[in-house]
Amino acid sequence: MRMRTALALLLVASTTSSAFGEVNPESVRAAAAYSASRKGASLLVIQNGKTLHEQGANEARRIFSGTKAFWCLAGLAAAQDGLLNLDERVAETIPEWRNDPRKARVTIRQLLDFSAGLEQGLRLHRDNPGDRDAIAVKLPILAEPGSAFIYGPSQLQVFHRVLKSKLGGKDPTAYLERRVLSRLGLGRQRYLKDSAGNPLLAAGWALSARQWAKIGQLAVNGGSPVVSTGTFSQAVRGSSANQAYSFGWWNNGNAPGGREFDFEAALTPKWHSQSWSNAAICNAAPSDLVMCVGSRYQRLYAIPSLGLVVVRHGNGGTFSDARFLRLLLGRER
Repeated sequence: MRMRTALALLLVASTTSSAFGEVNPESVRAAAAYSASRKGASLLVIQNGKTLHEQGANEARRIFSGTKAFWCLAGLAAAQDGLLNLDERVAETIPEWRNDPRKARVTIRQLLDFSAGLEQGLRLHRDNPGDRDAIAVKLPILAEPGSAFIYGPSQLQVFHRVLKSKLGGKDPTAYLERRVLSRLGLGRQRYLKDSAGNPLLAAGWALSARQWAKIGQLAVNGGSPVVSTGTFSQAVRGSSANQAYSFGWWNNGNAPGGREFDFEAALTPKWHSQSWSNAAICNAAPSDLVMCVGSRYQRLYAIPSLGLVVVRHGNGGTFSDARFLRLLLGRER
């Protein structure tokens, strides 16, 4: 697994900024036209704090799985605060997992990078499926911990149960709001709570492009103002099961020379039929590019080496991250 330290991130920034530099207005217009032609509903482009393009940026829209990165950031904050250790076993907090040989080996980190091997639990997306946390804890393990990337709501719901226990039974949502959202200048969100009061961690939020861009700026700032650069670096280095994903963020670490494809479409087949080997968002973009993905082509991109944050809301259709980014960066062939 490719390991990225804070020093490596700074090195990337110093070597790629000169190669790409300021985003050209013509390139921004070309990318905006492409987004609009593919059912784009809003687009916001910010570089070094300056708005280069803004369309529909103040209208709140659903970000679907973009929600995940906020809860994963709460997990990183909890680790930095000493509330938990990412590499401790979940069974230390959830007794029900101690007698299952595979569940007993799952770590908190594996819950947050979706490599625990737990069944997806897609029914947890329903408005009120019952006690989401209890349902998720009882789901079966389908693969050896750390060996498979299984993307779905179950693993984050188990994490919610862990975090609540680490907080002494206090509401994890209150911790999220105090420790993460308030520092980003964001307030309460659309939590989609079940009958037991558990929010859905995997999806559900609605944010404007301006609001969503705040966590993009956090990525550009290396985790500030929520966590340290060293802590945040864990969110952009991938996992043993999927080098291109961890903690709610997809990364471009395999670029150049990686395998470009539609990440959203690649999540559609069953987990055992998916292939994430050598995955890259865009080979023409810097390798420090990271991205949050929401269904129907909701996108947040952050490129620390360029000081660039881009938010795009979509209404479905078809859309290529690689082509959009090539246009934006003036690298379209």
